[in-house]
Amino acid sequence: MLIRYFAAARAAAGVSEETVPMPDGASVAEVADVLVERHPELGRVLTRCSYLLDEVAVRDLDAPATGAMLDVLPPFAGG
Repeated sequence: MLIRYFAAARAAAGVSEETVPMPDGASVAEVADVLVERHPELGRVLTRCSYLLDEVAVRDLDAPATGAMLDVLPPFAGG
């Protein structure tokens, strides 16, 4: 699965994107757990993040991460 990081998530991960192998049926929450294992600094950021799975907003983190791309979006300032 391609993971794309934005803003503070990118800074915490130290990369703008990466490919993370995940087993079939893994939830979005399980993907997030793997991301924190890879990048411990993400732990402080992910609690405030929202996610897009193949450009569709994720409302339930227990939902299967069946898409090809997951965007990690921290809150953005501005108007």
